[in-house]
Amino acid sequence: MTEQLPLQRFQHWVEQCPDKVWLRQPVAGAWHDFTWRQVDDQARRLAAGLLALGCAPGDRVAILAKNCAEWFISDLAIMLAGLVSVPLYPLQTAESIAYVLEHADCKAIILGKLDEPEKLEAGIGPQVQRIAMSYPTLRAEYQWHELQAYPPLQTTHSQRGDELLSILYTSGTTGQPKGAMLSARAMAFAAANTSLEMKLSEHDQFFSYLPLSHAAERFLVQMNSLYSGASVAFVESLDTFAADLRHIRPTVFFSVPRLWTRFQLGVLERMPEKRLALLLRLPFIGGLVARKIRRGLGLDRARVLVSGAASISRGLLDWYRALGLTICEGYGMTENFAYGSFNRPGQVRFGTVGRPMPGNELRIAENGEVLFRSPTLMLGYYREPQLSLSALDGGWLHTGDKGEVDEAGYLRITGRVKDIFKTSKGKYVAPAPIEGEIAKNTWVEQVCLMGSNLDQPLALIELSPAARAQPREKVAADLQATLHSLNATLQPHERLSHLLLVQDSWTVDNGCMTPTMKIRRNVLEARYTDLVARLPAESSLHWES
Repeated sequence: MTEQLPLQRFQHWVEQCPDKVWLRQPVAGAWHDFTWRQVDDQARRLAAGLLALGCAPGDRVAILAKNCAEWFISDLAIMLAGLVSVPLYPLQTAESIAYVLEHADCKAIILGKLDEPEKLEAGIGPQVQRIAMSYPTLRAEYQWHELQAYPPLQTTHSQRGDELLSILYTSGTTGQPKGAMLSARAMAFAAANTSLEMKLSEHDQFFSYLPLSHAAERFLVQMNSLYSGASVAFVESLDTFAADLRHIRPTVFFSVPRLWTRFQLGVLERMPEKRLALLLRLPFIGGLVARKIRRGLGLDRARVLVSGAASISRGLLDWYRALGLTICEGYGMTENFAYGSFNRPGQVRFGTVGRPMPGNELRIAENGEVLFRSPTLMLGYYREPQLSLSALDGGWLHTGDKGEVDEAGYLRITGRVKDIFKTSKGKYVAPAPIEGEIAKNTWVEQVCLMGSNLDQPLALIELSPAARAQPREKVAADLQATLHSLNATLQPHERLSHLLLVQDSWTVDNGCMTPTMKIRRNVLEARYTDLVARLPAESSLHWES
């Protein structure tokens, strides 16, 4: 493993292949290339500008932007100036942004592409200096081109392994966000080892579209490209996503279960599932059909396919494998820079999140909680010493997730330590495995089990867009069949009394999901408590009116 820290690794590529393209950015449909030398020049100019604005080494600088080449450049500039980056989610609320900027005492914020910038305006106070990238965004006192006019910073910060590099605020399913402090060594260790383990090289191609403020995208795409030398292309917008993906044809592709489901539904809208399954079973035609679908998705060159952030159903994994696309499910947390366990290509065991990554110790506590220990662990939560002690008790990261390890060392996540609820009969129910079974039904977009203090648990279901376009009778019959077969496999106290099909989508804007697309169970329970209390006992499937 290379011992180089991020800035040293960046300088390695600048010196070794200065004119090789690292970043590719689409603007109005035209692709713009950035070589290592050009990124270095722009990052040094921005670093000089940040220091000229009064930022001093150790100060925090926020980044609020959708993925783009300038996001990478901004992050490198912050490092070069000896500052600390604080990435913000583009989907955060104004209130959450205000909290993070104040809690981290950010001196400046770099603003980029945002979907609805006017909604976020109130979250940035007058004490924070605003710098705008070269995209339509929030108002700012300073523009990108103005800071690019500064001479490149010649004497850059000398990075140390134990120094604070970035504060990543967890989106949190409950309470205020917590700032995980990550060191230069943590990021270096994770990326250097993963690049070797996954055999990543400068010949690989990444595609960046999930929020770079999330530890997984920052680790899997930004840092792994930095350590492997692979190039990175960015999506321009949601409207151009499919075309951009087909144009780039990445060799490494990371997504989340909700989007893997959307890709599947897009295929099934053009070809019915039964017909597709029949064609794929035919010896010669099946291979042609699978290749055509992979090419249509833009994944015909992909050799490493990753799913993370939430559990993915076995049915979905099997469906993609039938197309010749084996998805490697992984598991990690912000607190260990997403460096946890992983199914390696060629060593995939469905139903698990793989084996621990190199240099990462895994232990299951007496209560079933998954614990990790490695050089990638956070330094602690910013300004939260008691929470830090609790999360890193005994030098182990306490994940809050329950899990089991099989005889080959593969980890299976069985639920959350605190998600397990008790029914009114005094019986405990773990929601995650049951939710995973319900999610196998293709009409289900998202599912949330609730049952605390109820006689029997029930499932809240947000239907997929495809289901909403179907006759209610067809969807209801399919879901009733799922409920019947599922209840036949469950213990009496786990059996579901109802499936409640809700009208509204669960989104970040309405508070039902975190910016990393995890459901907020407590919010959903509070939102539907009154409706649950009025559910008719004689019907096991109910549509919210």
